[in-house]
Amino acid sequence: MLDKGLGSRIFNTVNAVFLLVVAAVCLFPFLNILAQSLSSSSAAAAGRVSIFPVGLNIESYRYVFKKPEFIRAFLVSLLRTVVGLSLSLFVTVLAAYPLSKRTTEFKARNRYMWFFFVTMLFSGGLIPFYMTVRTVGLIGSIWGLIVPWIIMAYTLILMVGFFRSIPKELTEAAIIDGASHWRVLWNILVPISLPGIATIGLIIGVFFWNEWFFGLIFTSNATGYPLQSYLQTTVVAKTIENMGSASQQELEAMAKISDRTMNSAQIIIAMVPVIVVYPFVQKYFVKGLILGGVKG
Repeated sequence: MLDKGLGSRIFNTVNAVFLLVVAAVCLFPFLNILAQSLSSSSAAAAGRVSIFPVGLNIESYRYVFKKPEFIRAFLVSLLRTVVGLSLSLFVTVLAAYPLSKRTTEFKARNRYMWFFFVTMLFSGGLIPFYMTVRTVGLIGSIWGLIVPWIIMAYTLILMVGFFRSIPKELTEAAIIDGASHWRVLWNILVPISLPGIATIGLIIGVFFWNEWFFGLIFTSNATGYPLQSYLQTTVVAKTIENMGSASQQELEAMAKISDRTMNSAQIIIAMVPVIVVYPFVQKYFVKGLILGGVKG
């Protein structure tokens, strides 16, 4: 056992205090938004809300869940994330398998690796990117929010590194026994690589869920916005729509909320899917990053 002297105890104490401060700084914005979403409109407007709700009020959530625009944007984001994540994982795994081979097995490996790696360093620019997406007819379609990111160089390199960390004897023995490359990939490598797949799945899923900028420029009208693009427009606009055409019951509900509480409620709801999914893949995340980054 290590002898923990005074210097070691001081270091551990300072380290713990520092990490607690960093955690508090990271948590404060989330707790503040959550508290504002659950506070009365007057308290939120007066700036009296910190990390605890003032005048507990859930009308903002009731109003948000009754907004067809919000529900539609939520469903668009859900569809985009599910379809985009499924296709991206499938294509990434398929591409990573041959790229994980030695150059003696796949002579063009390095050329293809450089082809993907260069895209992490250089970009063609926004205008050529937009023109390419428009030329292939994806503007205004849900596929325009998915196809350009089916394969990402960063997650591909992680997956290649993870495949290369698996002992070659496993695949060589299977091939000697008559297994095809397809069978080796899906029956041997993929089950062993679940930590790596979970890691890149989390990265890809969060990207598809949180990306908002291209949702604005690749969608021809607001009815097709994903959730984050919709939130960006509503938070910037800071207005409650259709006040003049609202019914008496809607007007009474709006009297109990404000732009700040409503926007806070929308932001919290948009965060829920990631918060719910993350704990289930968190145990794989660090292991997947470490193993995927050791060998490239």
